[in-house]
Amino acid sequence: MKKKVLILGGGISKERSISLETAKAVYKELIKKNYKVIICEPDGNLTNKIKSFKPNIVFNALHGQFGEDGYIQAVLESQKVKYTHSGVLASSIAMDKEISKKIFIKKKILTPKYIKFNFNKINKIDKKLTFMIQKKLKFPVVVKPINEGSSVNVYICNKKNFIKNLKKLASYKEILIEKFIPGREIQVAILGKKKLGAIELKPKRKFYDYEAKYNVKAKTKHIIPVEISKKNLKKVLNIALKAHNLIGCRGVTRSDFKFYKNRFFLLETNTQPGMTNLSLVPEIAAYAGMSFINLIEWILKDASTRR
Repeated sequence: MKKKVLILGGGISKERSISLETAKAVYKELIKKNYKVIICEPDGNLTNKIKSFKPNIVFNALHGQFGEDGYIQAVLESQKVKYTHSGVLASSIAMDKEISKKIFIKKKILTPKYIKFNFNKINKIDKKLTFMIQKKLKFPVVVKPINEGSSVNVYICNKKNFIKNLKKLASYKEILIEKFIPGREIQVAILGKKKLGAIELKPKRKFYDYEAKYNVKAKTKHIIPVEISKKNLKKVLNIALKAHNLIGCRGVTRSDFKFYKNRFFLLETNTQPGMTNLSLVPEIAAYAGMSFINLIEWILKDASTRR
């Protein structure tokens, strides 16, 4: 008897549309294999839907806030239903860029230097602030929310546009201001305890932002295998696995790196990587000889009630 799978897709984060694309892509593959599948919004009626559908597994295809920050994971734990990807604590740690960076720094994983900026504690955003950032980090810098994914509201700033871009993020109250690291964009997929592989991205845009990730017209170049030495490839795969384990991740993760002056800087580890036709984990899996359906079924087999 084929299993019943409830796919969680959509949600209320800024990544809602991408989440729905992931959910649809997974749905199409599972239907072909005769699974009984429904796509479900994580709304106030979710627990009733779980009780009525009685899924064997919940496939979490949510991205962003409330989907990969431990919130929905806590709801699923309360329902004692098997679900995919990382659990409550690991999800909340990975989503909080400051907490995860503190762990990386403590465990000697190289990550860009940063400061946390609190809008409520600053009376005036002016040239003095620009001077302070120049002194502490040196321009260019990256300003970004602490808990968003998919490069949502991420800006690379120089001295001239720093204040303007900073003000765009005022609604977040707290953000990160991070030293910009130039160099190559390399991403690594981990599957359980396995180092699945790496891919390099060459965006035509200024950096691998939201458009570069999800718009075909952005023409981001995907390079696999990554053209680096075997020693460096082994090194970046090991760092990604170390980060995955340190945070306590389960299932599949994708870690994002900058490779500059022969050093790897870990930007973040994503616990809910996308599963669209432009997504990186399925592409890395395919290169490693794992089809899209096999990847999805591996994720489903890995599901459990306590993550």
